[in-house]
Parts: sequence; C-alpha cells; structure tokens
Amino acid sequence: MSAQKILVVEDHRDTRELLKYNLTAAGFDVAAAEDGQLGLNLAHAFKPDIMLLDLMMPGTDGLEVCRQLKGDPATARIPVIMLTAKGEEVDKIVGLELGADDYVVKPFSPRELVLRIKAILRRYGAPEPNAPKLWEREGLRIDFEAHQITLDGEEIALTATEFKLLTVLVSGAGKVQTRDNLLDTVWDTHFEGYSRTVDTHVRRLRQKLGPYASWIETIRGVGYRFKA
Repeated sequence: MSAQKILVVEDHRDTRELLKYNLTAAGFDVAAAEDGQLGLNLAHAFKPDIMLLDLMMPGTDGLEVCRQLKGDPATARIPVIMLTAKGEEVDKIVGLELGADDYVVKPFSPRELVLRIKAILRRYGAPEPNAPKLWEREGLRIDFEAHQITLDGEEIALTATEFKLLTVLVSGAGKVQTRDNLLDTVWDTHFEGYSRTVDTHVRRLRQKLGPYASWIETIRGVGYRFKA
C-alpha cells in the first residue's frame, strides 16, 4: 500500500523543513512549496491526500490559495489544515468559511499535528457504523459508501469534515448532538474554543443543502439536531 501524500505550503524555510522531517518520519509521502502559487501548481501535479497551508505568506496568501483550491473541481475535495499564528482569529474563521477542515496554531506539537492529520484522513474512510449505505428524502440523496451527495439530482461537493458532520447528524436523526459530542465524533478531539468551528461548519453545510437547510435544527445553547 502506497504512503498517503501530504503537501506542505509554508514560506518559512525552518518550519517547512521541520514539517517535512516529522511527516516523512510518520510514514507520509511529503511534497513542499515555499509560496502559494507553487502550492496551487503542486496540488494539481502531486495530487495530495491532504494539504498543510500557512495563512500568512507573501504574494498569494493562504486564504487565496484555499479560495482557489476549493473553487476548482479538480482540487476541491483535498482536505486543508491551516497553520496559523495565535493572533489570527479572524483569518481562522475566514479560512473555515472558505472550506478549510481544521487549523493548528503555531507553535505546534508535531505529534499533535500528525494525530490531527490522521483524524481528517479517517473522515474519508469507512462510514459511521450506524449510517445506512444509502439515504434518501425528497430531493436529498446521500451515498455514504461513495461519499457522494446529490441535491435535486445535482451532485454537490462537501469537504471531508462537512460529509462526516452530515453523516453523524443524519445517523442520529431526531437526537440532539451537542457541540462537545460533535467535536469528539467529527473532529476526534476536544479543544477549548472549538465550538465556533462546529458552528462555522454547520453554517457552510446548510448553505450547500439549500432548500433542505432547515432539516438541520439549532437547539439553542446545546447543539444541533437533524429532523427525523
């Protein structure tokens, strides 16, 4: 079985080399780019399983890279972990709105980063144990095994995290899912302040569900529920 591929887009040489060293040691096939445009080019040529993307870069910054990546059907499904500095709270939220799957704050633990990468890659794996193989209601159709969702006959693109989130909500239809439970189940982790991450992904998911957005109900002060 070939190694999973990671593309690192980071302008700071020492950080880039540190990432390459630790990720290669963890068994990944790693390619690296020193700027955003080269990162976009490598995304097409290298076809990574996941991308680590620094937000603050000269020229084409991380937000623009993410915008172009998610706007191109050829690269839209590549999961993205943003690498951010502590003070970039606004940029984190914008990045999540653009379709990034997660963020890691510098300085970070290489071990934690590897765990976060593996957690996101697992979201492309087997469906939830309680999920049906195929789910349909009115114009919404979800093929859990194929990781495919169609809306009134037209396929829509979800990120790995959005698909996992929808899977958890649909599998537990009628039951309230707290933000903490969603963090544990979807993100495989629990970090202080991540409730905003949950809310951001739910908002993006609703936008993509269009006329069926109301099927994801907000339970004020608790979390979310998919209509039974």
